[in-house]
Amino acid sequence: MDSSSQDKNLPASERKLKKARDEGQVSRSRELGHLAVLGTGALTMVALAPQMFNTLKLHLGLQLSFTNAQLLEPQTMLSRLQDMVAVGLLGCAVFAGISSVIVVLSSVAVGGWVASLKPISPDFSRISPMAGFGRLFTKDKLTEVTKMSVITAVLFAISVSYLGGSFHTISNLILQPSTAALAHLVQWLTEGLGLLLLIILLVAMIDVPLQGFLHSSKMKMSYQEVKQEGKESDGNPEVKNRMRQKARDLANGNSVGAVPKADFVLMNPTHFAVAIRYDEKTMRAPQVISKGADLLAMKIRDIAKTNSIPVLQSPMLARALYANAELDREIPASLFTAVAQVLAYIYKLKAALRGDGPMPDELQQPFVPPELDPLSKVISGGNMP
Repeated sequence: MDSSSQDKNLPASERKLKKARDEGQVSRSRELGHLAVLGTGALTMVALAPQMFNTLKLHLGLQLSFTNAQLLEPQTMLSRLQDMVAVGLLGCAVFAGISSVIVVLSSVAVGGWVASLKPISPDFSRISPMAGFGRLFTKDKLTEVTKMSVITAVLFAISVSYLGGSFHTISNLILQPSTAALAHLVQWLTEGLGLLLLIILLVAMIDVPLQGFLHSSKMKMSYQEVKQEGKESDGNPEVKNRMRQKARDLANGNSVGAVPKADFVLMNPTHFAVAIRYDEKTMRAPQVISKGADLLAMKIRDIAKTNSIPVLQSPMLARALYANAELDREIPASLFTAVAQVLAYIYKLKAALRGDGPMPDELQQPFVPPELDPLSKVISGGNMP
C-alpha cells in the first residue's frame, strides 16, 4: 500500500528528521525575520542617524566649498564626487551588515544552523503549472494565506486609526518653526514604527510555535513508512539471516578450543561434527561445547583423535544436535534419551579400556525425532518439497 494513501499520525523518527535537516527542511518563521529586519533597521537608524547625519553634513559642506584653483580645474569635481559617494556607501554598508547579521541569527534561533544547498538547487518539477497549482491548496499554503490576511487586516485597521487620530496634529506642523516641526515629525514616526514593531512582535510570538507545529505535522509518518524505514535501518531479512549465519559460524570456529574437554564427538560421517560434554556434578544435562560443518568438522575430529576422545558415527543425532543445540547450553529435552544412550555406550567403552569390563558391541543408532533432523523428509507428518 502506498504510504501517501495512509494516515500519517506517527511522530517522525530521528532518521527522517535528520534527513529533512540535511535537505534544509527545518522550522522557520518569516514573521520573526520581518521583526528582525524592521526592529534592527529602526534601532540602527536611531543609533546611527545622528552620527551619519553629522558626517554627511560635514562632507557635504566640504563638497560645496570651492577655491579659485578648484574652479579653474573642473576635473577635480570627479574625485570630490567619488569621496562623497564613498561616504554614503560606507553608511549603507554598515546598515546592511548589521541587518544581515540579525536576520541570520533570527533564523538560526528557530531552526538552528543548516548547511545545505538543497533549498537553492534547481528543481524542475516546480516548473509544472499543474504541480504549482496543486501546491496552492496545501495545508501550509492555506495557513500562510490565512495568516497574512489576518496580519494585513490588523495592520490596515491600526494604521487607519493611528493616521486618523494624528492627522490634525501633523497638518498643524506647517504652522510651527521648522526645528520644532521636525522634532514632532520624528516623534510621530517613532511612535508609529514602535506600534508596527509591537504588532509584528505579537505575530512572531504566535508564528514561531505555529511553524514548529506545522513542521512536525509535515514530518509525521505512516505505519508503512515506519515499517519501511525499519527494514532499511536493520537491513533486509535475508541479509540479516546471512549475517547471523556468519556469526554462528564464527562462534563455532572459536569453540574448537573446547574440544579437548569433550566426552565424545558425534559425526555425520564427515559433514557435521558435534562435541558433547557432561559433568553430572555441575550439569543438569549434556551440553554441546563445539560443533562445525565440513572442514571445521574435520578439524574437530582431528583434535578429538589427538586427545584420545571417542569419535562416533551417528548421522541423524549429529545433524539434529548441530541444527538444534546451542553452544554451551543444555541440549534439547527431546534429544535427552538419544544422547543418554550414547553416554551409556561411552561409559562402557571407557570401562573396557580400563580393564573393568568387556568391550561393548557396536553402537546402536539411537532414535531421533524426525522433525529435529534437518535432512529428514518428514516434518510434522508432512513431506518436504
